[in-house]
Amino acid sequence: MKIDILTLFPDMFKGPFEYSIVKRAIEKKLINIDFINIRDFGLGRRKVVDDTPYGGGNGMVLRVDVLAKAIGKVKQNNLKKNEQKVILLSAHGKQFNQKRAKK
Repeated sequence: MKIDILTLFPDMFKGPFEYSIVKRAIEKKLINIDFINIRDFGLGRRKVVDDTPYGGGNGMVLRVDVLAKAIGKVKQNNLKKNEQKVILLSAHGKQFNQKRAKK
């Protein structure tokens, strides 16, 4: 199984995957995990990936065009197109739990 994790902080994720069950699965070549830095798909010289929310408000949101470009590149590089799943984590989405993971 191949897992691609798109994030602005790829180094933050590497540590947890070097231990326990995930580490053993990687060693046995049951899974392959790649970390893709979304900033590599950012716009302009500064590789901008975020913008102010539509309608104003505090904070920043990821730009859809940048995220779409990153997801598109990863999907293009994977061979088994019909088996691909994209899981976008969001604070407003449905809770990702064990039942949903099995599904």
